[in-house]
Parts: sequence; C-alpha cells; structure tokens
Amino acid sequence: MSDRYENPLCKRYASKEMQHIFSDDTKFSTWRKLWIALAESEKELGLDITDDQIAQMKEHIYDIDYKTAAEREKIVRHDVMAHIYTYGLCCPKAKPIIHLGATSCYVGDNTDIIQQRAALMQIRKLLLAAISSLCDYAEKHKALPCLAYTHFQAAQPTTLGKRATLWLQDLVLDLEHLDFVLGNLKLLGCRGTTGTGASFLELFGGDHEKVKKLEKLIAEKMGFEATYAVSGQTYTRKVDYFTLSVLSGIAQSAHKFSNDIRLLSHLKEVDEPFEAGQVGSSAMAYKRNPMRSERIASLSRYVMADAMNPAMTAAEQWFERTLDDSANRRISIPEAFLAIDGILTLYINIVNGMSVYPKVIEKHLMEELPFIATENILMYCVKKGGDRQVLHEAIRTHSVAAAKAIKAEGANNDLMDRIAADPVFGITRSELEGIIREGGFTGRAKEQTEEYVASVRELLSRPENRPEEVDTVVNV
Repeated sequence: MSDRYENPLCKRYASKEMQHIFSDDTKFSTWRKLWIALAESEKELGLDITDDQIAQMKEHIYDIDYKTAAEREKIVRHDVMAHIYTYGLCCPKAKPIIHLGATSCYVGDNTDIIQQRAALMQIRKLLLAAISSLCDYAEKHKALPCLAYTHFQAAQPTTLGKRATLWLQDLVLDLEHLDFVLGNLKLLGCRGTTGTGASFLELFGGDHEKVKKLEKLIAEKMGFEATYAVSGQTYTRKVDYFTLSVLSGIAQSAHKFSNDIRLLSHLKEVDEPFEAGQVGSSAMAYKRNPMRSERIASLSRYVMADAMNPAMTAAEQWFERTLDDSANRRISIPEAFLAIDGILTLYINIVNGMSVYPKVIEKHLMEELPFIATENILMYCVKKGGDRQVLHEAIRTHSVAAAKAIKAEGANNDLMDRIAADPVFGITRSELEGIIREGGFTGRAKEQTEEYVASVRELLSRPENRPEEVDTVVNV
C-alpha cells in the first residue's frame, strides 16, 4: 500500500510493456540518444566534435541520476536544462556540445513521436491477436443459429459466428486506420525555437544544404524515413489527435463488443471467463457478473472522452508555440495508450475463454421462430391450394393470441400448435417442423462468415501481420 495516489491504469490495467514505453527511463534515455544523434550528425557535417565526446555520451545513456536532475529542476524550473546539466556531469568532455543548436522540443517532441510509434506497435500486436482470436471464434460458431436482434427486439435469425464477424470487421477497420497513421508518423527533426532552423544555419555558416542534411541524418539514426516538412517550435499537435483517434476507434469497437457480451450474458447465452474463486457480488453469492466486459466499457468511455484533449490542444495552439499543451499531453497521451492496452488484453481474454450455451441459444430461437416462420408457412399452404388472404388473417389472429398469452400469462409459444389445430391450414405438425428446420432463416450467415474469415486470415498470413503470443492474464 502507498500513502500517495497511484494511477490505476498502471496498478490495475496496463501491461508492463506499455508502462515501460512511457516510463521515465525510456523518456530520458531517448533524450540522450537524440543528443547523441545530434552530435554525431553535426560532427559528420563538419562541426568540431570529437569521437571521445560522442563515446562518453554513449557510455552514459542509461545511468540517469534522477535525484540530481530533480534538484537542478527545482532551481532552473526547466526539465530539459536540468537533464542537460545532469548529463554533462557524467560526460564532462561532451558537456560543451550537448544540445548544440537545439531547443527543448528537439528532445521533447521527438521523444514523444518515438514513444507514440513504439506504443502504436504494441497496440498493433494486441489488435492482431484480438483479430486472430475472433477469427477462430467466428469460424467455430459459423453455423450455430441464434436469434438476431434489432433495437434489442427479436428479428430474423443469424448465426453466432456471423455476429462475431461484426466485431471482427470493426477491429480490422481499426487496424487499417492504425497502419495509416503509423505509416505517416514522422520525426520533428531539429528546427530551433520557431521552426526556421536559424540556430543551425548559424552553426553551419549559412550552408542551407547542411542544415537540411542534418535533419535527414538525425531521422535516419532514430529509425525514421522523414521529418515533417514544416513546423513551428513543435510538430503540429494534429499528429497527437490522429494518434488518439486511432485509440478512440479501438475503444468504440471494444465498447460495442462488451455491450453485446453483457446483453448475451443477461440472456444466459454466453459467459465471459469466470475464475474458480471469483466473487460476483458481496451480497448475492449466486451472481456471475460480466465484470471483464464492464471494465472494457468503463475504460473505453475514458479513452473516447480523452480523445477530445488532443483535439482541443491542436485547436488552441498560438502561432509557433505555446505551453498550454505540455501538462495536458503528459497525461492524456500516455493514459490513452495505457487504457487501450488494458482494453485489448481484456478483449482477447474474453474471446479466448468465453463459454457458449447452445441449448439456451436454441431455446430463445425457438421461442421466436414460429413467428418468423409464418411467411414460409403461408407460402407453403398457398402452394397446397389455400387462399392467401384467408390464411394471412388466420396467421395474424393466431400470432396475436399466442403473443398475448406469452406476455400476459407467461405461457410458452404455442403458435405452431394453434396453426396445426386449425383446419383452414390443412397442415400437420410434422410438416410445420419441416418448414422450420429447412426454412433457411439464417440466409447466407454461414457463407458470409466463411468468406469474411478467409479474407481476414489472408491478411493475417502476411509476414508483417502474423499474430504473436500475448499475455492476456487479467489483473485485479
């Protein structure tokens, strides 16, 4: 226990991998890597920087003295200057050239982009695993008829596998969006205080080509193909919005999935995983609540609301730079990633461990199928010589009576018995059961599932998309 607030996203929900991406160790060691890339590139372009200075900087990437940095920041009230000072203490030879020509956003913004790229890759791994799990689930249940709903009212039947393809398609669309944003992510580069590169132009004696080459070299050293074409002191904050819009999209998909699972749990057609010692309620010992799905819904709402933060930040920027983005971005961006990390872990856990109850599914289907089958019954009886208008009125009368008995008296659906007993239809109970059995009420649900899952499996077969094993153990 702690006597201070601890972020639940770290304590309860997000993986160690995602927490590490946004950790201080990752952040400040990346700052040092950027300072090394800057110094190396400046040396390659002719500035008086020695191999010994660079070697010393490389020796001290990870041994960060946080205590000294914190003490220095209290004095200078500037985190980047505090860390330049701290780095200089352990790299005395390199101290004069650390951060040469750069502004704070050189390390701050470029590190943000690097962290977002790493975090998107982690989310992509989880997304692929969730897509793969849903493919298996949809294929397994592709032919299992179930009652479909519109407005949560009984509608034409579908199959359980076809329903899962709706969840699956949402995640595939999210993957496409993620890949677009990830593929267009660029480094800020080194632009100076207002994005003009003036300080670097001065360092290189007015040589514009060397200033442009400097940015290219730094981007390559940090694993990027390009930098944004123009900027103020910071990269445009629309980039953060694009990133969080991907996460918001995943949250929307996951929330819809979790709603469906919660409703199906109420109907007793499925259960999410429930551990042997798990307690559903402190008062009602019999309860088995869909707590994983509820957690997905809860965290998803947070991410969808959080996506407003970068939208407002992008809109509120003044000219080349303002600092009202800093405190907000420190919170809103990492927390969105941490939440989605937890959401997708839960998603995979539910799909892989879900219990399905075919007998209950069949019971619910059969409660409504007599009503759904009436058009087929009508056509069958007309083919046998019946009067369509007379038969239609008889079906209407019996349907209303059967529905009233179900609602008013809690009776079973006896519509088939009523029709079989009415001589106007001239049909046996055996014939009625044959109509229901052979009616094709699920349409192309099975075939649609097979076709769509095959296309997604083809997507997953590509080397860059092959799902990896992921840890889906749910925390507290």
